[in-house]
Amino acid sequence: MSGSGTTADDDPPLQTAVWRLRSRACWLDAAALLEPHAATDPAAALQRTALLTERCLYTGQGWTEAEDALRTAEAIARTDDERGAAACERGHLAYASTLLAVRDRADEASVALSRSAALLAPASPARPLLDFRRGLIAQNIADSPQSARAAFRRAHAGAANQGDELLLSSTWRHLAALALREGELAEARHGFAESLRIREELGFLVGTAPALISLAGAEPEPEAARLRAEAGRLFRLLGGVPTWLAPYLGPPAQRTAEAS
Repeated sequence: MSGSGTTADDDPPLQTAVWRLRSRACWLDAAALLEPHAATDPAAALQRTALLTERCLYTGQGWTEAEDALRTAEAIARTDDERGAAACERGHLAYASTLLAVRDRADEASVALSRSAALLAPASPARPLLDFRRGLIAQNIADSPQSARAAFRRAHAGAANQGDELLLSSTWRHLAALALREGELAEARHGFAESLRIREELGFLVGTAPALISLAGAEPEPEAARLRAEAGRLFRLLGGVPTWLAPYLGPPAQRTAEAS
């Protein structure tokens, strides 16, 4: 798996295997491949932490394993950039816990991301991801759409500059969500469609169903129903992951009843 989250021709076999497992929601298997390296290699420890945190975010399970992996990554970090990247992962894990109402760790998330910003060099490759995660907190916890948009735009520009396609798929999606909130339907459709296109091209199956649901929210019927049906097929294929997507997969009447 390259920095862009894709499998490139010159990627090491280990990274290719990790990416394929991750994209199919097999986070534990992917983390197991990295475990022999994670005790001494800061990059492997960070990647393993990110995988296990993503599992938490998509399934609501595995918090202890993610926390243990994070402590290892923090303990073996040697440079400021490595410490900053580890702080970014701590912020993301705390954000996931808060978002899924497991435990309110919003303050911890904000402090950790601020520490990350202080440690990372201005030109660090980790900056776009940090900006994206600060945008998530502004959007979903602080309810500050203007701050979220500014952070997502910085992340979007950085991801484009680095060729990080997977991050671009996320910035497109979240910028589109903000546009939809403001009634900018054409802009929202474009952003959601770009996010879906990238995830399909990368083969990121576990992230494709959420992208389909997002686009369905900006499309009229019957196209919206077709997109929801495709999302449901992928959801079932992956064993009901991400778990939080289930209420969005029924017809409009059913989804309204469940939401209330």
